Amino acid sequence: MSKSRRLRQHIGQMEEIRGILNSMKNLAFTETHKLLRFQAAQNKAVESLEKAAGDFLAFYPYSLDTDAQAPPIAILFGAERGFCGDFNDSLINEIATKAYYPDVIIIGSRLAGRWPDAYPEPVATLEGANVAEEAPAIVSRLLDVIAALQEQRGFFELTAVYHDDTLSGLTHDSLLPPFQQTVQDRPAFTFPPVLNLDPADFFADMAGHYLFAVLHNLCYTSLLAENHRRLRHLEGAVQHLDNETVKLRRKSQIYRQEEITEEIEVILLNAENL
Repeated sequence: MSKSRRLRQHIGQMEEIRGILNSMKNLAFTETHKLLRFQAAQNKAVESLEKAAGDFLAFYPYSLDTDAQAPPIAILFGAERGFCGDFNDSLINEIATKAYYPDVIIIGSRLAGRWPDAYPEPVATLEGANVAEEAPAIVSRLLDVIAALQEQRGFFELTAVYHDDTLSGLTHDSLLPPFQQTVQDRPAFTFPPVLNLDPADFFADMAGHYLFAVLHNLCYTSLLAENHRRLRHLEGAVQHLDNETVKLRRKSQIYRQEEITEEIEVILLNAENL
């Protein structure tokens, strides 16, 4: 087989790969815009709960009923799919530098697969979401894990570690105890809110609704950052393939010209012999 023909076959294979990567890029682009809508709606839900918690805590301050040091647990929001650069590796490196997370809950099969044996064994591992519609099922399983850990261990501090494109680096958000960053010393109203429940029961229910809402928000935020990285990664891969294809086409043309020249020389030699 001639060099030019081999190059043309190679170019055809590269064009097929380029088409697949370009389709994946378009899917990531579509998913990004869908996640932006999901995240915006979930942000409003979380903000409403935080505002209600601020009004409540201004008149009913919350304090822990335990003097013991609460053990910390971190939820790591990793990537379920590939083509997103060092998304998972950066989470692993972050935990390596944060020795105060002795226990972790891993979300994402790829992150779990890359988890070093030297690190503490995760207390739970869950599959991550591929698309936004899978986030509610992930949150439901995650809440079951948290409830089971609370029954086994009692109270513990829960922190989420995740990627957020609006912030630089990885983000650490405290989830339990809830509303730690809510301002409690500046009530927005003169009179306390009218409750139909005991304040402790109301706070427990509100904390449950808040955890449900904020975990959805974190899933969407992490998945959005993952798709942003995937989009950039695939754009770079497609551009690289386009550049390489142009070079190979030029090379193929050179080889083809050389082959044509050789064929003409052979024809002329045969003509002279005749």
